[in-house]
Amino acid sequence: MKRAHPRLSALALLALTALAAPVAAQRVELADDRGRTIVLPAPAKRIVSLAPHVTEMLFAAGAGERVVGAVDYSDYPAAAKALPRVGGYTRIDLEAVATLHPDLVIGWHSGNRESDVDRLQAIGLPVYLSEPRNLEDVARGLEQFGRLAGTTPTADAAASAFRARRDRLAALHAGRAPVRVFYQIWERPLITINDEHLIADVIRLCGGRNVFGAIAHLTPTIGTEAVLAANPEAIVASGMDAARPEWLDQWARWPQLDAARRGNLFFIPPELIQRHTPRILDGAQRLCEQLDIARARQAGAVDAGVTPRADRPADPRQ
Repeated sequence: MKRAHPRLSALALLALTALAAPVAAQRVELADDRGRTIVLPAPAKRIVSLAPHVTEMLFAAGAGERVVGAVDYSDYPAAAKALPRVGGYTRIDLEAVATLHPDLVIGWHSGNRESDVDRLQAIGLPVYLSEPRNLEDVARGLEQFGRLAGTTPTADAAASAFRARRDRLAALHAGRAPVRVFYQIWERPLITINDEHLIADVIRLCGGRNVFGAIAHLTPTIGTEAVLAANPEAIVASGMDAARPEWLDQWARWPQLDAARRGNLFFIPPELIQRHTPRILDGAQRLCEQLDIARARQAGAVDAGVTPRADRPADPRQ
């Protein structure tokens, strides 16, 4: 058998390496928020989002044009409203997802059903799971989405801006007197958060202390008696939409609560604090202002009848 000339073999190998290099450079391999390794041969061009916060994060990371489908309530930014729907985050329409021919699906670990995720993976779709538990996870999520979609410069810039704004808020409220906070997700059943929740990190940022932080479950159901025993100095609720929920003011029936007696019953629109996106810092700014009001009332410097200035829109320059 005739052997190839050594120099020709080397040139051939060099040529093959050169051809393979762009492909290798395009390869994406990273771990999702649950520690599962996701491998893509190239940045995703057709992404389906299985949670509203994922949709918003993809747009913030510069990948909006690559999103081909999303779940209900994916309504920010405005362009997201026009995306084809694939059900709700708790009831994914798997056929609708498959019809869109995605090369990546991004889900929500604690929101999507595990069985839906398993079935999507069973048909060969790569699924990245998002599960931000603190503010740093939001910044890191932007960076991760940028890598997945090949929009790293835009995503990294957004993450840097997010961290800078977070750090300004933290510095502004560092060392202030702690305020006992009860965050109410819903009324019936009465649901709150523990200290592992992202919202608890926002409370800490503002110098608050979550009165139910030590409970094991991420979003525990509690009773009125537990709230009375914890005696929070501020009660913060979000409800379902931009309107202040009527049930928030029902705490005024319990004047033994410091929060009720001092008028510290605060509202933040859910899209600003219950979505794991850069806009959570708009909610954080409002919460920090509200806790400042609670501190002033604690010292007797502010009348409980005064309308909290924190109900006004947040300053976008912060």
